Amino acid sequence: MTNTLPVAPWRLFSVEIRAVRRLSPSFVRVTFTGPDLDRFADNGYDQRIKLALPLPGQRAVYLPQGPDWYAQWRALPEHRRNPIRTYTARAVRPHLHELDVDLVLHGDGGPASRWAQQVRPGDEIAIAGPDAGYEGDHGGREFRPPSTGCLLLAGDETAVPAISGICERLPLDACGRVLLEVPDPADVLPLVAPPGVEVTWLPRNGGQYGDRLIGAVADAARDLLAASGGGQHRQSTPQPHVPVAGDGMADGAPVDDVDVDTTILWEVPDVPPSAPLYAWLAGEAGVIRTLRRHLVSDCALDRRAVAFMGYWRQGRPDPTS
Repeated sequence: MTNTLPVAPWRLFSVEIRAVRRLSPSFVRVTFTGPDLDRFADNGYDQRIKLALPLPGQRAVYLPQGPDWYAQWRALPEHRRNPIRTYTARAVRPHLHELDVDLVLHGDGGPASRWAQQVRPGDEIAIAGPDAGYEGDHGGREFRPPSTGCLLLAGDETAVPAISGICERLPLDACGRVLLEVPDPADVLPLVAPPGVEVTWLPRNGGQYGDRLIGAVADAARDLLAASGGGQHRQSTPQPHVPVAGDGMADGAPVDDVDVDTTILWEVPDVPPSAPLYAWLAGEAGVIRTLRRHLVSDCALDRRAVAFMGYWRQGRPDPTS
């Protein structure tokens, strides 16, 4: 009798770059190929994956093997530990053994930015992603809306791939607003969404992160809640938070004043079944904290209807995954 190991939710894929395409001043699309990418699960939406990037001076990645590869990787000395960063699976074509990932060209000098600027066909990396052979929930998908109510999806350029993937999988009768703050007008990309979902691009044109997104989210939340008859908008524009006595939320639990410089800003709650509005927020942690607090404290939106993710923090290097 042959013993077979159970299929794990995630696995390592050894891949090489098939193509690199510059989409806009701030975005580049990298197409990966590999002999076992037909086993990469096409879950869509905001499916997270991990990219293991080459060390300086290398064109390939050398990771420990086996089911405990991650623990082995963590135990390596820093100079031998390939950087691992989190991205979104933008498109999966298992029948072609292909995977697309859209990268943002931050220009911050970090490992991911350096690699994105220099990557070319033939380079090799490793990807940790969902295994199609696993029959359960792979994890790594944060978009969990209720079956009713409108949607508010908002983020900066780092959230564009995830929000684009979400919009492509929405049902045709979905309604709501999508707000995308990007560096430049030329960064407006084609985005497929249902007819009832209004998409607005917000170029910063040299402004600060959140300059356009914060006000746009406040306006959209006010309009969507008014149309649905839910929520109690008490303040038209989000303000930087100063903790005060009695600060709370619709469900009675306090709004945590998360220190985004020391703590990962990330919460994906179980959504109440009858929320009038479901918000999905991702991007620079300081901006996302402001938006989340506004929706919950000022708009009286149930905290369980707000998923928020600080993808990165301005002025701080990418953390080692």
